Amino acid sequence: MTTTHFNANVVARFYAALRSNNVELWLSNFAADAIAHDPVGAPPHYGHSGLRNFLSGVLAQFETFGLTENDVFHAPQGAAVKWTGRGRGRNGRQIEFHGIDVFEFDHDGKILSLKAYWDAAPVMATLAASSSAHGETT
Repeated sequence: MTTTHFNANVVARFYAALRSNNVELWLSNFAADAIAHDPVGAPPHYGHSGLRNFLSGVLAQFETFGLTENDVFHAPQGAAVKWTGRGRGRNGRQIEFHGIDVFEFDHDGKILSLKAYWDAAPVMATLAASSSAHGETT
């Protein structure tokens, strides 16, 4: 199996774990000393503990959540993925958002670095909005 093919499998497992909301399965794709900038510009998340806390916090805001790969580009030690996120917040609001993830892999095929380019502000505003303020009910 080529490095690029192996990394493609890691990327597929990464997004499948997100769609299943399985924090530990998602975490298993990362090196122990991985760093994630998600989103880029926010304080980074370090190591398995930081990554676990990050994703657990994200999932706590959603009834349903997942990212779907639209386009995937592979290189021997990296990948870039254009994705669409969809979910339903705990407030009952549906949301769709888009971004690009850039991965770097270590020599064991684990994610060493993740940089997620997306605008979190409108997502957070939608998740924080009262469903009754917009005529919606849960």
